[in-house]
Parts: sequence; C-alpha cells; structure tokens
Amino acid sequence: MALIDDIRALRIADYDYPLPDERIAKHPLTQREQCKLLYYKGGNIEERRFWEVPSLLPERSTLIYNNTRVINARLRFRKETGSTIEIFCLEPVLPRDYEQIFQTTGHCVWQCLVGNSKRWKQGALTQTVTVEDREVTLAATRGEQRGNAWEIAFDWDGAEGQITFADVLNAIGEIPIPPYLNRGTEASDSTDYQTVYSHIDGSVAAPTAGLHFTDEVLAECDRRGITRRELTLHVGAGTFQPVKSEHIGDHPMHYEFISVPRNVIQDIINAPGPIIAVGTTSVRTLESLYYIGQILEEHPDADEEALTVTQWMPYTTPCEITTAKALQNIVDYLDRHHADTYMGSTQLMIAPGFKYRIVDGMITNFHQPQSTLLLLVAAFVGNDQWRGMYDYAMEHGFRFLSYGDAQLLLR
Repeated sequence: MALIDDIRALRIADYDYPLPDERIAKHPLTQREQCKLLYYKGGNIEERRFWEVPSLLPERSTLIYNNTRVINARLRFRKETGSTIEIFCLEPVLPRDYEQIFQTTGHCVWQCLVGNSKRWKQGALTQTVTVEDREVTLAATRGEQRGNAWEIAFDWDGAEGQITFADVLNAIGEIPIPPYLNRGTEASDSTDYQTVYSHIDGSVAAPTAGLHFTDEVLAECDRRGITRRELTLHVGAGTFQPVKSEHIGDHPMHYEFISVPRNVIQDIINAPGPIIAVGTTSVRTLESLYYIGQILEEHPDADEEALTVTQWMPYTTPCEITTAKALQNIVDYLDRHHADTYMGSTQLMIAPGFKYRIVDGMITNFHQPQSTLLLLVAAFVGNDQWRGMYDYAMEHGFRFLSYGDAQLLLR
C-alpha cells in the first residue's frame, strides 16, 4: 500500500507554473501543421514544427488517435423575463448510448450543467428554431439533480419524427470552447475545434492534440509506413475540472466513455514498433485496457459494470500478467460475446508513480497548471523533466493550451 499512499499524498501545488494570459492561444494558426513542436526524446529537447512529426516518429510506429467529434453541447434559452438560462449537455441518460441518443426523434434525456439555474424556478423552457427549413419547438424540462448536474428532458415537435436530436443540436447549439479562452464561441470554432479525422459524435471538448493534424500530415505518415488506428473516448466537461484539493488523493476523477475496436487491440498486440498515442484521451484509453484485461484474468465473464477502470486501480491492483496477456484477455472476451468493439468507461488517474504499459510515446499540447493532464505528462517523462520542458517552452515563445503548440514525447 506504500505506493498508493505516496500517490495520494502528491501536492498539486508542486505541479504549478506561471502562465500569463497572453501565452494562452485564443485561436489556432491558420495552417495547423505550422505550429511549434517541442520534441522530447531521452531527456533532450528541440524546437521543431508539427509538420515534421512523420519524420520524427520511430520506424514502424503505430499512431493511435481519438476519433470523437465535439457536439454543439451548449444551448441557450431566453425566458420572457429576459434572463438567459444556459444548458450544457454532458452525457446521455435516456437512451444511454451515444449513437442512439443522437438519432432519437421527439424525446431524450441528458445529464446537464445549468447556468443561471436560480432564474429557472419551474416549468419548461422553450424556444423555436428552424431545422432543415422546418419550424421546430424545443422544450427543456428539469428533473432530478445529481451533484452539480441535472437530468434535463428535451422534447421537440415537427416533421413527423424526421428531426433527430443531432439535427436540433446542429441548429440551436454552440460548440463549447474551453472557458480559459475567455471569449465567446465564434463561427470559426465549428471547424477549428474539430480534428480532421473526427467522426463519432459525443465530446463536449476536443482531443486537442489532434487539432494540429492535416490530411497532408496524415498522408505523410502513411507514406513513411506509420500505421494509423482509431479509438473513441468522449471527452466530458470533467476535463476542465480544476484540482481544488491540496493533495491529489482528495480529487475525484471523472468517468468517460471509451470504445476500442477488437482489431485495434489485436494490432497493438502484434505491433512491430512503438505505440504513439495522440492526446491524453488516447493515453488514458490505451492504458485503461491493461486493467480491463487484468479484471478479465480473474473474472473472465465479468459484466460491463465490473469492467470499469476506477481511479486508483493501477496503484492498488497487483499487476501479475504481461501487457500482451491482458490485451489478449479482452480479445477473447469480445470473441466469446461475438462483439467487434470493446465499450466501457474509465476513471483512470495517471500521476507520477504510474507505470505505462502500452504507450511508448505521445503527442500532446501544453496543459494548465495544477491539472490532472499535467500529472499525466509528469508521469511519462518524470518529475525531474516536465518542468524543464515547460520552462523551455515559455522561454522560446510557445503558445499554450487547446489552440496552442504541441509536444512529441518519446522515451
């Protein structure tokens, strides 16, 4: 238990650094691939450009990225009194499946954050919007409160059941850009805040490390023999949740939905070279797979709920099987259930002391001070390295956070 005690005792104040507002990129570069790249390998740091990534990746690498797409999750309703109520869709409740809820017609329920909720005394909020040249009335009704979120039932009419919730969101919703940009959503964010390979709706925040990729950079990866594979982690609002406790042991990590195709897991088992994760979401998804396989080692017929990766599992579970065996356990589980994709959820906390079992390198952005994402990076490069990297970036004019510059970190 010494390890878990040491991890939980880590002080978040030790992962702080000064970040002036002018160093936070408010918009991306016009040419995404021209951003700066901090290239870290074996303790050495160089300044490069992102378009060089294909040539910097080790030979026979497998590049794995998150294909989630950001939804127009922020809805604004104006009351007759003039007050504006903001509803931020977090995750589906009815139906619980992401794909199904976007295809619902007429009714669905989401877990949501509600801004200015004190002004919403009772009754439904309504507004009329034009969807595909048809007038549709959307109503939002507040239900049960869970923590700081509410269950919100959405009902809409029109077009004899031909208008889906995805259609409604696209017509009325806004892309929820990060709060630390300190500006409103602009039309350009609809494109800027999506990766070029996003196609699975569900996130309320972008996997921002992937924002630098262009079709040309991906094509160069292909030309150089870099294998490209996709997985899905729908990013929740918890990604912006600050660590408010003094020690990370008192910080509750959020759960997120993950989905990994069977063939991707098999490709990782058979990979001829290093596994390079694009973004912290891909890192968390891949590293969660080991612990799912660990559960299956002891409980081959575990149900979906039992396969959830909890926050402290890596630090409390004896890890007695190889990574290949853990991954093979998942493949065998899927085969027994005649499934081609693993779907579940993870609460994984990656902090210094964590042992990486799948990821050999990562592409990521520069993260907020005192954040769990910075802890993840520190766990990869070491407590004695991350600060030097961030000092270098600050001294050399790098841009920070979601629309900022990138890092390629290799062991």
